[in-house]
Amino acid sequence: MIKLIKILFIVKFGVFLLFFQTADASEKIKIGLLIPMTGSNKEIGQSIIKAVSLAVKDIDSSSIEVYPKDTASRPNQSLKSAFELKQMGIKVVIGPVFYESLAYLDEIKDLTFLSLTNKTLDLPKNVISAGINSTSQFNTIKKFLEKNNVERTIFLTPIREYEFEIKKAIKDSKIKVFKKYDYNIEPTKLTKQIEEITKYKIRKQNLEDEISRIKNSNDPNKEKKIKRLEKRYTIGNLKFDAVVVADFDESLKSVTTSLLYTDVQPKDKYFITLNQWFDESLLNETDVQPIYYPSINKENFDNYKIKYFNAFNEDPTHLSLLSYDLVGLIYYLSLKSDLSNLNKLFKKQNSFKGKIGIFDVKNNKINHRLNFYKIEDKELIKIF
Repeated sequence: MIKLIKILFIVKFGVFLLFFQTADASEKIKIGLLIPMTGSNKEIGQSIIKAVSLAVKDIDSSSIEVYPKDTASRPNQSLKSAFELKQMGIKVVIGPVFYESLAYLDEIKDLTFLSLTNKTLDLPKNVISAGINSTSQFNTIKKFLEKNNVERTIFLTPIREYEFEIKKAIKDSKIKVFKKYDYNIEPTKLTKQIEEITKYKIRKQNLEDEISRIKNSNDPNKEKKIKRLEKRYTIGNLKFDAVVVADFDESLKSVTTSLLYTDVQPKDKYFITLNQWFDESLLNETDVQPIYYPSINKENFDNYKIKYFNAFNEDPTHLSLLSYDLVGLIYYLSLKSDLSNLNKLFKKQNSFKGKIGIFDVKNNKINHRLNFYKIEDKELIKIF
């Protein structure tokens, strides 16, 4: 059964109205929604439906109609639902959520999909990645490094399914690279690799050799010097100034712990990672602070969470915030042209300000202008 979300129109959608023109009330803006409504990810789908309904309410337009369809997180079901949306005359779809669900969507012509995935490689031609992609994140990291005159940055990339996304993003951002390394996320292999990258055994041997040299010297202050050296773990300067770890959750913590073990300290070298969606568990990892990362605007995200909670008495997912903004983006673009020409609009350069931040649309790509944060002394601090 087709579920229809339809809200009456009085124009008042915040920052978007800076760009809006008067729309013809007789022209319907039909938006398809491809989300998991059954299966293990159905709660994500329900959160997105609620966020979209909230966006429609905030736009307050009777011209917007939203038609949710189930993907069940499966490619075949996604294709079937997409075909049904096409038969209904829909031209633009928010979703699917997951990269795996995109597999067959190039079979559906004349339909544009704004997928919530942050992956950008090997997408069907009619799919635009709307997630917080790696290029957006490395563009922001590049800005931070340049502001702080950081010349030598090493990049640590896990051998995972998103490895090539990271490498392409590093290249596309034209960020200055000192050295790049791939690492195995298996703990014992990881520790050995970090030791090699940081030349830990050489630096540790340098310390032992220096202690031995002083012991055998005639230096009158040798006992004091030896005591001072025995408090250290290594001797020898590292040739890099910052390390960017492209990882998340417990795997990220394993890498930072290995860096500490090899006597690489965040007070001496910048520890930088990717968007962590304000993971609160990092606040308690005081040993690896300060640690830096790009992300969406925290204040806007908090305000959205309050709005969502007040409406539905539950916390939203970060994907729901993205879908909320995409409704506004589609509405904004629909006022500039008919939705049947949406592909042309995504090829042109457009900028759009939403709750998540500013979207830059060009050449069928969406990049995000992100903020940059650091966690230090258990506090989250906005850098820019």
